Parts: sequence; structure tokens; C-alpha cells
Amino acid sequence: MSPKQNNIKTFLNALPKNIFSGFVVSLIALPLGLGLAMASDAPPIAGVIAAVIGGVTVSILGGSHVTIAGPGNGLVGVLLVTIATLGLESAYAAIICSGILLSILGFLRLGKLADFFPSSAIQGMLAAIGLIILGKQFHIMLAHRIKREDTMDYLFEIPFTLNDAIHYENTGLIFAALAGLISFLIMIFYSKIRNKYLQLIPAPMWIVILSITFSYYFELVAHEANPIASNYMISGIPQFSEIISQIPTVNFGKIGSFSFWSSVLALTLIASIESLLSIKAVDKLDPEKRRSNVNRDLKALGLATIGSGFLGGLNVVTVIARSSVNVNNGGTNRSSNFFHALFLVIFIVLFSTQLTRIPLPALMAILVFTGYKLASPENIRKIFRIGKEQLIIFFVTLLVTLKIGLISGILCGVLVTFIIHVVLNKSVSLFARNWLKPNVLMFQEDDHYYISVKHFCSFLNYYKLKDKLNAIPENEDVIVDFSLCQFVDHTVMENLNNYQELFSKRGGNFEVLGLDLHDTDSKHPFALRRLLPVPNVIKNSLTRRQKTIEELSVSFNLNYKSQKEKQTLFLDNFLFFRTKQINHIYNQLSNQEQSLNVFDIEFSEGEFIAKEVVRSTMLHIKLNKNIPEFTLDREGFLQKIYAFAGFKDIPIKNHSDFSNRFYLLGEDTKAIQYFFTDEITHFFESNSYYHIESNGHDLLVFGRQRLASIKELKALYDFGKRLKEVVS
Repeated sequence: MSPKQNNIKTFLNALPKNIFSGFVVSLIALPLGLGLAMASDAPPIAGVIAAVIGGVTVSILGGSHVTIAGPGNGLVGVLLVTIATLGLESAYAAIICSGILLSILGFLRLGKLADFFPSSAIQGMLAAIGLIILGKQFHIMLAHRIKREDTMDYLFEIPFTLNDAIHYENTGLIFAALAGLISFLIMIFYSKIRNKYLQLIPAPMWIVILSITFSYYFELVAHEANPIASNYMISGIPQFSEIISQIPTVNFGKIGSFSFWSSVLALTLIASIESLLSIKAVDKLDPEKRRSNVNRDLKALGLATIGSGFLGGLNVVTVIARSSVNVNNGGTNRSSNFFHALFLVIFIVLFSTQLTRIPLPALMAILVFTGYKLASPENIRKIFRIGKEQLIIFFVTLLVTLKIGLISGILCGVLVTFIIHVVLNKSVSLFARNWLKPNVLMFQEDDHYYISVKHFCSFLNYYKLKDKLNAIPENEDVIVDFSLCQFVDHTVMENLNNYQELFSKRGGNFEVLGLDLHDTDSKHPFALRRLLPVPNVIKNSLTRRQKTIEELSVSFNLNYKSQKEKQTLFLDNFLFFRTKQINHIYNQLSNQEQSLNVFDIEFSEGEFIAKEVVRSTMLHIKLNKNIPEFTLDREGFLQKIYAFAGFKDIPIKNHSDFSNRFYLLGEDTKAIQYFFTDEITHFFESNSYYHIESNGHDLLVFGRQRLASIKELKALYDFGKRLKEVVS
């Protein structure tokens, strides 16, 4: 069977699951679409149109696998301002233009722009969006419509609304407030009911079902009018035929105004950030751990937004909540996105008149709960645990977003993050001097990829590291070395953690090295790291790598010493160190007899402006007999050049394979040839390549001149143990 036929078969086999998943997602998308549109002061059907157009377009043209497209929570605040400033018809024009810009970002492969926003600033922006949603919709949830100029005013009014709701005398308002309160309680407690049959219908759809049932009870059983005040019932939902005939007129008359383009930029910024964050989060949920093509998704989302705007819909973004439901219900490919849109069309065709039986406070309760989740105090506690400086970034972004606007908020968050980084490092030049320099070097070693990061790695240049990591298959072994990097920020640490999880789930290995000499203000794994002015590895608490080495020492019954040791006379007689200055060794791992000692070492080459500091992992083997002095390396181009300079490779008789693959040097040729017996020669031929050096009574063994990963450290110790047995 060809790969194409196999893909078709796989698709068809998964189709029933994706149809079911699409149906479940549509049950959430319907009330959310209506609620988000009304919260944005747009017609209720605008949210459903965005979900339908987004589901169809992105499922066909998108680059993600299990994401769901539709109207997003993050755009409510911007759409409110846009519609209030420009009017509805001009707002549709702004939505279309933002779709064009979003597509351009995709065509220019600028999906990486999201990496230029610090994590804490993004969290602050999302929290502000949550408060904007919660602040305005809370009052409607309790049947108390108010108009205020500022989001903060809406929040400050919450206690007064609660007081008014307690003292309602109008029965219609009491029932409306009860509908909102009960719906809010359903959103809070529904997830705690662990019944597999009940959970098939999501909480928002239960609110819709119970609301319609309540309405029919009074109409058909009690023969009374719905007791909820009529001005707090959903209105303005057209039938399907009317949607087609009443496509709104788009007004581009304000395209030359500043307010128009500020709205377009705000819509594009929030849509792109919300989508890219959601895509990255959903990729972690994907059971097959596939990577999305974010630029292709941006193009599809942009085209969907253009179509949605022309048809009277809102912006189309990738949405995390609905995507999570899709994965949890068995969605495996983009067809679930398509079927969610198809079921929404069916609902509107068959049940559009029933939707007017839903109380407005019930829908607003869904949004109030969503706003609370975005601005939850637990999020603040998490950020505080990472570092106090992250809390400053978070609150600056939050407050500026609430008082001025989303674009100003995120830009202030970026600026404050940069200022904090400069203050922590006490150096502007570190960033100014190295920002445009290439700081990431990647090459493939024998059985893994090695990436060295220099200077600094923060939200300003993280995209360089990300490009390298994205080029590596997730089932490979990767080592990221920060030993030459002075500063690593929270955004980078958080993303590295995501990569570690991804590689682990796909059968690969992702290891981060070189942060032992970096200081942190908290023990959180996402805390930013900065190189100490005076390197000091004697710490009260061990680093993650040191803890792993300590665990390794227990497993192998070895002694472990993390402290810095300056007594390194045992290395002085090795040829390798005759032109180098040893600073110290640390992280020593030795057997009980002290004959095998693996350690990290810091040494320098050259002096003054030519001085280079190198950190590496080496193995020292004490022998109980004298052997000839020699160095053994893998045969390479450089070794062939050495031959022309008079450094002759010593041949070993009857071992042409060894002589072709290894470069053996030493003064006493006969003694060396006598030492390299068949057993020793076969040992080197059948094991990994290392640089091996003898000073006459000890051996020095190391791989590449860098710190070893835990996996490499194990291999190095095992190699040395077996080599000692062979030599002895």
C-alpha cells in the first residue's frame, strides 16, 4: 500500500471519532459564539458566523492538526472599542483588514514574532483581557446593565451590583439574575462531576438546554409567560435564510483615519498572539505530538477572518478551550474542525428560533467564568513563584492594558522586561553588543545534536534557538549548552521545558547543560538565570544537573563531590594541559578506590584578548602499572595535515582498520606498539571514539571539549571502567 493510500485509510478510520468530537465542540462553540459576539456589542450571530467560516477554511488550508478555529476571548475588549469608535459596518472593514495583515504575517513567515513577547507580559495581557470580559459581563449576569467609561470603573462597580441584586423587587430581574447565578455555578462545579455520560454534554450546552427547557415549561406546562424580564432575553438571531439575505454592507469610508488603523493593528496583534499561543499549547496536547505549521495556520486564519468580515462575522482565531475539548473527545485531524462548523450550521438551520429562549445573563455567566480563569489569582501565584521581577512585568502590562489599551500594555511589558534584564545584569552592553550577533551554533555529532548558546538568550533573540530546535526530529537526542551564555530569561526557560516534554514523549532526549554557574532568585525551573560575576558552584542547593549526577552516584555506588577543587596537580603531566591554565574541577564522580574519576573542568586557553574559557567533562584513570606515553584520536582531516608537519601516525601491525581509523602519536614507537595488544586494539575498534592520553602511569579520556550530558557522562564512565580492565 502506498503512503498516500495509507494516509487515506488512516483518515477514514479516524472519521467517526472526528465527527463525534466535532459535534461535542459545536455544543460549546454555539453558546460561546453567541456570548462573545454580544459581549463585543456585535449581533449574536456574528460569533457563530466566525466559527463556521473559521472551521471550514482552517480545516482545509490550515497547518495545525487538532486545533479549533472561531471567535476568541482575547478580542472582546478590542472589538468593543472598535465597534464603539467606528460603528458596526466600519468595524467589519477593520476586521477584514486585520485578516489581510494576518495572512501577510503568514506569507512572510513571521509566526516567530510571538517569540518576541516575554511570557510574563503575555500573561499580564491575558489577565487584563480576562478582567475586561469579567468587568463588563458580571453586571449583565446579575441583570444590572450599566454604562461606564473605563474597565476599572466596571470592576469597582461589582460590589454595588451585588448589593442591588440582593434588593431587587422586580420579579423579572430576580429571575434573570437567578438564571445568571445558576449558570455561573454550573460552570464552576460541573467539571467536578465525574460522570462519563453526563460529561458528553459540556457545561455551556447544559446551560442552553436548561434555559430552553425552563422557557418551554412556563409556556406548555404552566401556561404562563417566561418570568425572566424580556429585555434580558437574547434577541436579534435571524433564521438561516435571513442570514444569507441580510449580509451586511461593509463600510471602508474610515480607512484613512488613525482610529481605523489603530483598531486594525490591535485586532491583528491580539489575534496573532492568541492564535500562536493556542497552537503551541494544543501541540502539547496532541496525542501524536505533531508540530503545527504556524505560518500556514496564520494564512488560513487571515483568509477566514477576511471571509468572516464580509459575511458579518468576527475575527477568527485558534481557541485553546475548544481545541482542548476536541483532543479530549478523540479528535485526531483537521476534519473535526470542519464537522464542528457543519454542526453549527445545522443548529442554526433547525433551532435558530429556539436560541431566543436563552436568557442573556446565562450566556454572560459563561464569559464571566472565562474571564475569571484568565485573571485567576492562581496565575499570579505561579508567576510570583518564578520570580519577583516577573510579577513587576505582569502587573505593569496588566495595568497599562486596562488604563490605556492592549497595544500600549504589551509594548510596556516588553520595555519593562528589557529594563529589568539590564538592571539584573548591570550591563546595557551585553544586549546592545550581542543582540544582532549569531549566538546559536548547532552541529550533529555521532548520535545526537549539539547546540551551543553564547552571550545571552532572552525573548529578544530566542527565535534563533527555536529555529534550530524546530529543525531537529523529536525522536533524536539533543544537548543545549549554555556554559558560554551569560544570561537566560524566564521566557526561554519555559520554552525549553516545553521542548523537554515534547522530546521525552516522542522517544527523544533533550538535555540542558551549562547552567550550574548561573544564579537564580527562586528554585522554580522557569526562573531566569544569570552568570555569577565570580563563578561559584558551592551552593546551598544543587542544580538540576547536579541532583541528577548525585542520583547517578547512588545508583552506581560512586562518591560525588559537587564543590570546586583547585588541587589539580594530577592533570599537569598530561600533554593536553601543558599550554592551558586549569581554573578548577567540580562535579567529581569517583569509584570507591579513587581509580576512576569523572569530573567537569574549567580551563583557559591563551591570554588577554585571546583568552578563551572552556568547560568540559573528562575522565581520569589511575593505573597500577607504568605504560608508554601516547595520545590517541580519531583519524580526521586535521590529523592528515599533522602528518605533513612531521607528526607520524604509529601503525599497529595486523590491524589496518585501527590504523586507518585512529591517529596514534608518541615518542617511544616500539613501546607503544608493544602496549597495543590485540585485546586493547579490538577494544578501541569496537567502542565509541574518545581522545585518550597517557602520561606514563595514568589515562585522561574525554570526548568533545564541552560539558557532557548525563547520558554521555554514563557512557564515559562505563567506557573508562572497561578500558581500565583491559589495560590492567
